This record gives sequence, structure tokens and C-alpha cells, in this order.
Amino acid sequence: MDKENKTPKIKPIIEAADSLSLGISIVVAVIMGVGVGYLLKNITGQSWTFWIGVGLGIAAAILNVYKAYSKQYKEYEELAKEPRYAIKKKLYEEKEDDDDEDYGEKKY
Repeated sequence: MDKENKTPKIKPIIEAADSLSLGISIVVAVIMGVGVGYLLKNITGQSWTFWIGVGLGIAAAILNVYKAYSKQYKEYEELAKEPRYAIKKKLYEEKEDDDDEDYGEKKY
């Protein structure tokens, strides 16, 4: 068999992990941040270092939301470029053409 025709066995796993629910990824990011904060607190003995980890977890959760938003927005833009979904654009252009004819020179 050709190497190009073979699909990697790990590809479906990566695609499934990529499409995990956004809510799960937010919760996991915050829990990991709390874990890092707890570790920092135990290592340093300072209780305020716990909040550094919590802050990192929240920042990671916000980053996950941003990445998911930008990915969906890119997919939306690509979808909007397809001709079969351009009916709204066509209707808008036809409406503009009709308006131009109304205000143009009258031919009698």
C-alpha cells in the first residue's frame, strides 16, 4: 500500500480530543491551575502562591475560550465564502441594483 493513502491511527484520537466540549476544557484548566497552586504552596510554604496557580488556571481557561472562538470564526468565514451559502449576498446585490435603477436617469 501507498504511504500517502494510509491515514495515521492516532489522527482520529487527536480530532476527538480537539473537539472536546469547551466546558470540560475550562474545568480541566482551572483544576490544573489549582493543582499547580497547591504544589507551589507546599514547595514555598507561602499561602499566596496558591493564588498564582489559580490565576494561571483561569488564564488558561480564558485562552481555551479564545482559541475555540477563533477556530469557529475561521470555519464560519470559510463557509460564508462557499457559493451555495451566498444567497444572502446575492439578494443584497439585487436589492442594490434595483435601488440604483430608481434613482438613475429616466428614459422616456
